[in-house]
Amino acid sequence: MIEQIHNLPDNMVGFRSSGEATQDDFKLVNVKVSELVQKTGKLNYLLYLENSPADFTFGAWIQDALLGIKNITKWNRAAIISDSETVDKFTSFFSKIMPGEFKVFHKNDFERAIDWTSEKIDVEE
Repeated sequence: MIEQIHNLPDNMVGFRSSGEATQDDFKLVNVKVSELVQKTGKLNYLLYLENSPADFTFGAWIQDALLGIKNITKWNRAAIISDSETVDKFTSFFSKIMPGEFKVFHKNDFERAIDWTSEKIDVEE
């Protein structure tokens, strides 16, 4: 399941993923991302993973890929919050082939991830 995280700065969107994430879950993500890009002209995106990539159905992965392709020129900052080493490695690879900045934050750095995603602070590697 993917739920929107509320009470975030206006220049970003955030979502929490737990349990099984399906193609239908990404409908909410796509709507909120489109609204933000239309409003700001760029995409600052935060995803808090309480589950593992294995919990995403095939349809969810396709929807996630389409989200990336559809907004490829709009990506600005994307924070992935996870304590998984696999997620960290994948995000590091992904950041080399996509425009924008992608960073992994540990779960105990949630507030710092919000500050970075919303462009309030910069974070060095």
